[in-house]
Amino acid sequence: MLKRLIKFLSPNGTPRAARRAPHVIPSGSHPLTPDHISSGARNVVDVLKGQGYQAYVVGGCVRDALLGLHPKDFDVATDATPEQVTALFRRSRIIGRRFRIVHVHMGREVIEVTTFRAGHGDGNHKDAVQSDQGMLLRDNVFGNIDEDARRRDFTANALYYDPQANTLYDYANGVRDIESRTLVVIGDPETRYREDPVRMLRAARFAAKLGFSISPESAAPIVPLSGLIADVPPARLFDEVLKLFLSGHALATFRQLQDYQLSAQLFPQTAEILARDSSGFYLDFIEQALTNTDKRIRTNQRVTPAFLFAALLWPAVNHMRAEFEARGETPAMAIQKAGGLVVARQVNRIAIPRRFSQPMREIWDLQQRLPNRTGTRAGHLVSLPRFRAAYDFVLLREQAGEDLNGLGHWWTRYQDADESGRRKLVEALGREPAAKRKRRRRAPRKPRPPTES
Repeated sequence: MLKRLIKFLSPNGTPRAARRAPHVIPSGSHPLTPDHISSGARNVVDVLKGQGYQAYVVGGCVRDALLGLHPKDFDVATDATPEQVTALFRRSRIIGRRFRIVHVHMGREVIEVTTFRAGHGDGNHKDAVQSDQGMLLRDNVFGNIDEDARRRDFTANALYYDPQANTLYDYANGVRDIESRTLVVIGDPETRYREDPVRMLRAARFAAKLGFSISPESAAPIVPLSGLIADVPPARLFDEVLKLFLSGHALATFRQLQDYQLSAQLFPQTAEILARDSSGFYLDFIEQALTNTDKRIRTNQRVTPAFLFAALLWPAVNHMRAEFEARGETPAMAIQKAGGLVVARQVNRIAIPRRFSQPMREIWDLQQRLPNRTGTRAGHLVSLPRFRAAYDFVLLREQAGEDLNGLGHWWTRYQDADESGRRKLVEALGREPAAKRKRRRRAPRKPRPPTES
């Protein structure tokens, strides 16, 4: 799809135009057409340009369209301020503090509109605040399109498309890097990662999603700077983790994160167990979970963050559960205490909302209850709201190689059976051997005081 662009590159791969100006690729000389852009994004551009503002479709959606992919989200960049944008669109609102943007609703579609950003090297801008480590805490210095292009993270994302003129503007050799399938940071990589450590996560995500390699210069600072991820607000990391693992490339993304020591920054408790697990079971378990996640997304099946986090944190929970049991806790109490402690520690790094952390803990608790199927227990368990997720979790454990004595197969047959078949399955279990039955010890009765005759 990009072969038509080759004539715009010199023999050594650099654009013929000087890099201080954008490389302009006119209509007919690139594979894009306005039909590659959603109607909502085109409408936003039309309204802004109709009012005298500059407006372009920009970033990842342009990159993906050039690669022959189908963008899910469309962004527009403009010289209009957020307040000017909201004045033009009734169904719009400004969001964000660190980086103010406008969400414009066009039917069911949400178009993200950003104002051109500028540099702030002199440190005198009141709308730009940096930490002592160089991380941008607030970044609302507005500028022109040339400055905006230099502020973008990767060259492949510094592409601006005008759907009215069907013209493509390449500010940073993005077309060349897309052609070579290479991810390149704009500017000095270490400085850019320090400004926003999430860019390291984005590099891993884009490399996995697009099948790109990260250029050596862009990759070199990631491992030394990986600890900066701990400085990112936990609420923001939650959103980033969903992007990492719910985009349909979870397994490839996880392997990128592992290679660059970024997964240990996101899930330190899990990383500690993986490092100590010589059998490799827990790594196989997580990779199987992510493989299943990718399959479900490809087949348009529902994926809940609760199940995803339950799998990613299971190594730490299961290890801690065993420690509590070794101290004399019952299995039920051990799993509850382990789950509570792991979640309490994890939310300091990633702010998992309660609407996901509570179902996650219920999935873990049911791992102890699902083996107990005698009497009326099986009928009760199958009626619980989290049963299906807990059952899927059992299947996942078995897929990863854990021997659960056919537990997953039994529950599969039980769900498929009629009432009579279910009774037979329960009856076939028989009584557990006495050695396996656990009886609750009763406290010895205190002797009654002698009664007076």
